[in-house]
Amino acid sequence: MKISDCMTRDVKLVSPDQPIREAARFMLSADAGSIPVGDGDRLVGMITDRDIAVRAVAEGLGPDTPVREVMSGELLYVFEDQSIEEVAENMSDSQVRRFPVVNREKKLVGIVSLGDISQGAHHEAAHRALDGVTDPGGAHSQT
Repeated sequence: MKISDCMTRDVKLVSPDQPIREAARFMLSADAGSIPVGDGDRLVGMITDRDIAVRAVAEGLGPDTPVREVMSGELLYVFEDQSIEEVAENMSDSQVRRFPVVNREKKLVGIVSLGDISQGAHHEAAHRALDGVTDPGGAHSQT
């Protein structure tokens, strides 16, 4: 089965110039912990609730701080035609809970989370991903 079969297709984007306050509002309305950052039709990063709390609030930055100042610039992504098992393995190895999903032209087509993979008959793949994501140490964001 391909990751496109379980990903979320309706993905909101924020721009690098938007204030983090707006990114936080998008996360709240979408009940999401992260939102892809796009500059035109190009995916340039991700911003997470943790980025806002740790990189912004803890450093004394205000709500009007541009997303680009706190976003994770190193972007990890998966392709829509990759298998669910392969993506779960990538989640485990990278210790991340969600990936933007792009087509082969690298245009954003969705986002996939550990929760998406755990739905349906993919329990073994989700378990493998969760084991790696919850291992102590290592990177805990996309930077």
